[in-house]
Amino acid sequence: MTDGERTQWEVVAQALEETGDYRIVRKLHEVERYTEPDGEPVQLGLVLDTETTGLDAQVDDVIELGMVLFEYAPSTGRVYRIVDAFDELRDPGRHIPAEITALTHITDDMVQGHHVDAAAVEAFASRATLVISHNAAFDRPFVEKQWDVFARKPWGCSMSQVQWHDEGVGTQKQELIALCLGFFYEAHRAENDCRALLHILAGTLPLSGRPVLKPLLDHAAADDAHIWAVGAPFEAKDLLRMRGYRFNNGTNGKPKAWHITVMAEELDAELAFLDGVYGENARSRVRIDMTSPLDRFSSRA
Repeated sequence: MTDGERTQWEVVAQALEETGDYRIVRKLHEVERYTEPDGEPVQLGLVLDTETTGLDAQVDDVIELGMVLFEYAPSTGRVYRIVDAFDELRDPGRHIPAEITALTHITDDMVQGHHVDAAAVEAFASRATLVISHNAAFDRPFVEKQWDVFARKPWGCSMSQVQWHDEGVGTQKQELIALCLGFFYEAHRAENDCRALLHILAGTLPLSGRPVLKPLLDHAAADDAHIWAVGAPFEAKDLLRMRGYRFNNGTNGKPKAWHITVMAEELDAELAFLDGVYGENARSRVRIDMTSPLDRFSSRA
């Protein structure tokens, strides 16, 4: 499509949107610069995505590593430009399951003999002050297993550290968030997912109008408190679920209890809520695990 044709179709799209009867979802094209410098101090962030042979970091392996290095203002959350990009396939040394190939279109032949240079990953990632992934609890254990640099960086998660529900976005899935924000892309290839995530982070939240990156930065800089509501009354289960607690059945070596993760500054308010659940001082009943940004989302935590 030529620029002229794209302009004509954009006029049609805008006219449809203005009727109020249509919403237009646009294809994401590569963006190198989002905002011009405005004098704010800047840092470099790293958006990361992996494609893997499965879901278990202990037994499965990375087959593609994507990273995008970008410039942002910590004080405002504004994203300025993409500085560099990295995408490499990796041979896991075994057959890629058919369901993974169906999802990613990555085949055994594509990865055969490919190795990701550890020194190149170290040089690329060491430039960033923060690593961001959509579902960092999935990606971080995988990359830490292969490349030590990721164990030395603080991490943020665009899935769990942005309150999408409060902004009227009823999903945490990256592809669906993109659709809610008006664009689509070819998902499940690492660099594509990285660029799409950065496009999300460079936008604004639908209701508050804040830069998407800002609440993530605020959360990523703080410690987390993981609360295990051990022995919570059975009749409180619906109340806990509505509050955002999830139930762990205890088979994974962790407590059999309802649990939630909050920022350290929110701990007192959460304990006050649990006082009502237990009918007494909750602090004496619950287990609290504190996690720093350097350990967050890591298998060490």
